[in-house]
Amino acid sequence: MPTFVTWRLWGSLPPERVFEREHVTSGEAFVTWDRLLDTARTGPFYLRQVEIAGMVVEQLRKGDADGLCALHAFVVMPNHVHLQCTPRVALPELIRRVKGPTAHSANQQLGRSGEKFWQREYFDRIVRNQSEFNRIQRYIEWNPVKAGLALRPEEFPWSSAQRG
Repeated sequence: MPTFVTWRLWGSLPPERVFEREHVTSGEAFVTWDRLLDTARTGPFYLRQVEIAGMVVEQLRKGDADGLCALHAFVVMPNHVHLQCTPRVALPELIRRVKGPTAHSANQQLGRSGEKFWQREYFDRIVRNQSEFNRIQRYIEWNPVKAGLALRPEEFPWSSAQRG
C-alpha cells in the first residue's frame, strides 16, 4: 500500500516540543510538527547544502531502482524529508536503508564523526485511496512553495516535482 513518510534532522525541533498522546491525535501532532519544521529559524539545516540534499535524493531514487519501493513523490526540505512510496520491503527496513547511508555520507561531508544526523523516529501514514494519494502528492510537492523556498514546485531542485 502507498505510504506517506516524514523524517527530520536530529535536533531540528526544540526539545520542549513534546506532544502528550492523550491530548493530541497523531495527525494533529504531525501538522504542528511539520509547520514548526517549515518555519524553523534555528537548528540544523544541513539539507540546504546542495551535495547533501542531492545525495538524499539519489538514495531515494536508488531505493526505487533497487526494488525497495515504488517512489511516487518526495521533497528534501532544509531540515526534513517527505516521501510517498509503496514499500516493497518492511517500512523500517526501507527507512533504515535510506537514512543509514545518507547519515554516514552527510556526516563525512560535514567533517563530523559519531554524531547523530537523523532523528530516530519518523511519521508514517498508509494512503487509503486515490483521492488521498493525490492530496498527499500535492502536499509534498508544494511544501517548498508553502515554505517560501520556491515560487512553483518544479523550481525546487530536490523534489519529485522537478521532472527531467
